[in-house]
Amino acid sequence: MLLRQLEYLVALARERHFARAAAACHVSQPSLSEAIRKLERELDVPLVRRGQRFAGLTPEGERVLLWAHRILADADALRQDLSKMREGLSGTLRMGAIPTALTAASLLTTPFCERYPHVRVVLTSLSSREIARRLAEFEIDMAMTYLDDDEEDLGDVRVSPLYEERYLLLTPADGELADRQVARWAEVAALPLCLLAPEMRNRRILDANFRQAGAVAVPTIETDTVSALFAHVATHRWSSVIAHAWLHMFGVPEGMRVVRLERPAREPRVGLMVSGTGPESVIARAVLDIARDIDLREVFDRLTGEHLG
Repeated sequence: MLLRQLEYLVALARERHFARAAAACHVSQPSLSEAIRKLERELDVPLVRRGQRFAGLTPEGERVLLWAHRILADADALRQDLSKMREGLSGTLRMGAIPTALTAASLLTTPFCERYPHVRVVLTSLSSREIARRLAEFEIDMAMTYLDDDEEDLGDVRVSPLYEERYLLLTPADGELADRQVARWAEVAALPLCLLAPEMRNRRILDANFRQAGAVAVPTIETDTVSALFAHVATHRWSSVIAHAWLHMFGVPEGMRVVRLERPAREPRVGLMVSGTGPESVIARAVLDIARDIDLREVFDRLTGEHLG
């Protein structure tokens, strides 16, 4: 069995089309098809349902696909380990991040790239559900995400906490709550609001905090990006509830103020997550070492204090 045959099977399962899988692997379609047939002969099981077009994998094929992801990830980890011994760390760090943590990622990736200049970083915005899937299938090396996710089965993972997400009211400087030391969730629910969309984990956390206060927030504007949220709030027509980590990227728009919100019963933890199966990626381990050298809690608490005055 060759690693190349397993790569072809993974590509076929991903593309669900022989020609597209062949193009993704930079081989001809007959070469890819023959390699998969050879794999079937070697394993003595049918892997692919064949008809006029690709019809999916057989149950045996699905099982082999799981092993293929693991074997290819182990092979990649072996190459990284030997490369580091030979000439220093090189390769590609594949990192996923929930949209609300993307603003903090540069605090890790920048010093990482400075320490390991031969490593490329591919940073992708992903939902927590997609992060769990891609970690399980070894499509990413690590992720920055919520660690206390009651909605998703995160599977077999190892976690390293970075900070607790704290919430602030971002409101026009002449707004009714702008001069408060601390704002209450019920009061904020009554403001004209711009919030993230309900399908995003951050928004569902906020909605739970509003419910705890006996209130329901009905925002005028909903968006799926933090940048669009800040763009709308900067018009001074709306207020928002923001995570304190976002101040690192966006600060406080001119004519706006941030106000502390009463602390909820639980503040969600954000951290790094890697697969708990198989050997740990050398590159992922290097990022974890960087994270241990940087106290993001202290960074964000100091930044919040500066903006609150």
